[in-house]
Amino acid sequence: MRRTVGIVALVALSTAVAAPAQAGERPSESQLREITASVETPALFDDEAGGDADADDPAIWVNRTDKSRSRVIGTAKNGGLRVYDLAGREVQSIQPPEGGRFNNVDLVTGFGHQRHDYAVVTDRGLDKLRIYRIEASGKLTDVTAADAPLLFSRDDAEVEVQATGYGLATYGKYAVVSRRHTTRLGIFRLEERKGAVSYRVTDTIDLPKEFRLANGSMWTPCREPGEEPQIEGMVVDAEAGVLYAAQEDVALWKIRLDRDRFIGVPRVVERVAEYGAAGTYDPETEECTLGEPAPEAGRIRADVEGATIYRTGRRDGYLVVSSQGDSKFYVYDRRTNRPLRSFRVADGKRTDGVQHSDGAAATSVALPGYPQGLLVLHDGENKPDDGRVSTNFKYVDWREVF
Repeated sequence: MRRTVGIVALVALSTAVAAPAQAGERPSESQLREITASVETPALFDDEAGGDADADDPAIWVNRTDKSRSRVIGTAKNGGLRVYDLAGREVQSIQPPEGGRFNNVDLVTGFGHQRHDYAVVTDRGLDKLRIYRIEASGKLTDVTAADAPLLFSRDDAEVEVQATGYGLATYGKYAVVSRRHTTRLGIFRLEERKGAVSYRVTDTIDLPKEFRLANGSMWTPCREPGEEPQIEGMVVDAEAGVLYAAQEDVALWKIRLDRDRFIGVPRVVERVAEYGAAGTYDPETEECTLGEPAPEAGRIRADVEGATIYRTGRRDGYLVVSSQGDSKFYVYDRRTNRPLRSFRVADGKRTDGVQHSDGAAATSVALPGYPQGLLVLHDGENKPDDGRVSTNFKYVDWREVF
């Protein structure tokens, strides 16, 4: 089943979700909190000497029998996957298959006949999911079925265009995947076959490409010609049956799920600060020059990126979202989506700060050194960088956030 959120729905959205769609007022920027990370992973370098490794998205695997052997799993794009211990030390490096480029990662727990845990990865280079079984030791083993299908492309020729699997969020035995350079989301059901894992699509939905502003005019986000406003950062609140999807140049969306289907009309949690701004694309710089935003614009500086949930109860906790354009993070009440506070990760005694963050992962499980849980953030400008493009992941004690 494929559905598109069209102009009729947009009219409803423009009247139903004038910025932002929750009760209460937005917190002022005076509530911005500066915190520091306690641990960082080794620097990754996006050049030939560094193996074209570029950190992007983390996931936290909790070892239920020995919390001290829990792991942080991070994508490194052309550099594949990196696995780290709680001290930030790399304990495993996994290279992608030829032509592969690992973008986002999330976890599936207690799946299959043996109730194993798995790391699921979007391979945007090959337009596939790759699935890794997580052993009790924390070691990852590739169990992707040899005949795993393409996610969105019809054939290998279409894969070359690279409108491929991009963002990822898992729940139960399902994975929600976004398609790069488009507004499409798909739900894929994981299926175990003789010890290997494959998947099949169960539903798709297309988020809007253009938007009716409060003044009645239509607005299309400025993008490179031929590209649509894509989605990357996502997280599923399984208990609430809700997907949060970050459409980079537009807004953070809330979409209801019913097992393997999208249901209802997507709603906006908060728009980006550039929402409604007319833009002109410069092919030489590959950048957009923007005008004034619409009055209903939000606080998040594009791109709106990594989204994660910190659970304090079945329906209680916090939703954390990256404001990549100004290196801030916004926190919302999980139950109501009411804005609560914002924070920035600054330079500290042990680590440098976090800039232009793509991915985020949180757990409220008490871990050694993190008695109230752990927040892991991608750092897009790791320092010192030796004059090269350097990225890594920062570990933040949740007590720093609240």
